[in-house]
Amino acid sequence: MASSEWQMASLKPHQRLELWQQAMLLVKETYAVTIGFPREEMFGLVSQMRRAAISIPCNIAEGAAREGDKEYSHFLSIARGSLSELDTQVQIAGMLSYIAEDHPLHGLLDRVGKLLSGFSKKIKRDVAKK
Repeated sequence: MASSEWQMASLKPHQRLELWQQAMLLVKETYAVTIGFPREEMFGLVSQMRRAAISIPCNIAEGAAREGDKEYSHFLSIARGSLSELDTQVQIAGMLSYIAEDHPLHGLLDRVGKLLSGFSKKIKRDVAKK
């Protein structure tokens, strides 16, 4: 077994998912962009955005650790809610001129949203087959 294959095999199931990996990048990017927000937003918008971002990969991971696909689907739904919350907060930050319209965070939100939609559909199909 090659070194990279061994590393992938040693990862937890959720860590192998591109969805989870991209969601983790979304957390990192959210933290990076919110560092530049005004100080008075530290306990407002900054805190809300960071909590919503963190919730996404955490719920993906928690769902992956559950026994059945029905539970997994439930946690993916929670992750989708957090993604929508973060998307709204990013739009608010844009309205307030804290984030530029072309900031990479926008593309990352779209990417995670597409991956989450596709993965959720797959899990729901698996539930329906049982």
